[in-house]
Amino acid sequence: MATSPAFDVPAEPPYKRQKTSSEPMNPSSPAPVADLAEQLDNQERKKYVKGKKIGSAHLVSDPQKLVAIKKIKVGAEVKAFGISYDSLREIKFLQELDHPNIIKLHAVFSSKGQNLNLVLEHLPQGDLLKLVQDTANISYTPADIKSWMLMLMRATYFCHQNFILHRDIKPNNLLIAANGEIKLADFGLARSFADPFQPMTYNTVTTWYRPPELFFQAQYYGGRVDIWSCGCVFAELIARDVLFRAWPENEINMVKLICEKVGTPTDDNWPGVSKLKGYVTPSEVIPIRSKDQWMMGFRAIGETGVDLLMKMLTLDPRKRLSAEQVLRHSFWTESPRPSRLEDLPKKGGGIEAMGEELKKKGGELPNGSARGDKIARKIDFGAMNG
Repeated sequence: MATSPAFDVPAEPPYKRQKTSSEPMNPSSPAPVADLAEQLDNQERKKYVKGKKIGSAHLVSDPQKLVAIKKIKVGAEVKAFGISYDSLREIKFLQELDHPNIIKLHAVFSSKGQNLNLVLEHLPQGDLLKLVQDTANISYTPADIKSWMLMLMRATYFCHQNFILHRDIKPNNLLIAANGEIKLADFGLARSFADPFQPMTYNTVTTWYRPPELFFQAQYYGGRVDIWSCGCVFAELIARDVLFRAWPENEINMVKLICEKVGTPTDDNWPGVSKLKGYVTPSEVIPIRSKDQWMMGFRAIGETGVDLLMKMLTLDPRKRLSAEQVLRHSFWTESPRPSRLEDLPKKGGGIEAMGEELKKKGGELPNGSARGDKIARKIDFGAMNG
């Protein structure tokens, strides 16, 4: 098969053979690959003009066409060992995933110091967390919740159909477009799960949204870890409060809280759980929470909605619903129907929210806060009960 002359490898290394004066220069010879790549990179970089807010920019050719630019800084350690795997993974998955409810990656280019810049779609309506937390100014209905959750589940299903786990689904990773669409963002912790025999880290997913199997150090898992996180988002939208917020925040207290709110994982309700390396539970065994108990706290979503929530937060991941099973649940077709995009409440403040999102390197687990960013530090932990 013929190859492009731009990528032909010379028969002899150039340092072994010197050009003689009798050999004329060919002005039509292709530029070296590195030079060509640099030219293309430069062309891409010149397409955008930075805005006043962090991460904001617009096209030179169309000032009305806004984009967000996420800079991935290349530090001394990256120059020595290469760009972080988490950053490459985020770029790879965003290039592969094209879905209305997943943030779109338009382009990638390098800048001064070889920093990478991800050109992402501009999402001016903030994130879902801002809507949940603004109880004084924002009210929403069960139909709104259904619409948001449907968009989240479609994005999750699409990821899983492409053998990709997100592994960090939470309200502040759900950004809102101008038309009201939810966009799943921040794929820094995502990974492929095409090989079921490949061990994976259990130290992933933000603590408040982490499923019990990861607290028990399971290394073989699939899409159900994301479903648990989606269930936590579902509960948070209904109650306007985090479902599993242990304080002090540590893994033992998180497991204790899961036992209290869902039930204690045992070999009876989750065969084989006691064999997991990190299996530790309180000595008191709490029965699995009944539907009537769930209804007491989540009645607003209706009996069918509570049934779906329970099945998304099932302890045993083998019994927990898959993304496809969630989408096939009768909850979506029962009254009320999901709100139309134009009817969904909007918070605004998207420039600032995108700025916070774009500051994150991608792939880092929270350090000192369950949210993993500045939003968490605005929560009044002192007002919580033990």
